[in-house]
Amino acid sequence: MSRANSLQTEQLTDSAYYILLALLSPKHGYAIMKYIEELTTGEVKIGPATLYTLIKKMQKSGYILLNEDDDDRRKTYQITQSGELLITAEIERRLRMAAHGNAAIQTAKEGSSDEEG
Repeated sequence: MSRANSLQTEQLTDSAYYILLALLSPKHGYAIMKYIEELTTGEVKIGPATLYTLIKKMQKSGYILLNEDDDDRRKTYQITQSGELLITAEIERRLRMAAHGNAAIQTAKEGSSDEEG
């Protein structure tokens, strides 16, 4: 699938997915990293290099905005309406993928029990 496809077919990396989830409420960089680690109970950790590279890409794509304020040391980011549409579509896509996986496992189990009998 081409990366140039419409918003509905855009697929996020796991890191980008978690960053957008974190930005459902405005946060600065360190708070984004901590939120992701807490949300996933330590299963996912995103380092500063990955975080800021993806933030720049998602800002360019119009999914994230930098909030303008006087504190240059603590930049706050927020999700845009396009970002909200994207994360909603991505959640739905991932739920469908999980359902496909469960269906495949069930089919395989049924197939192996048919072969045994």
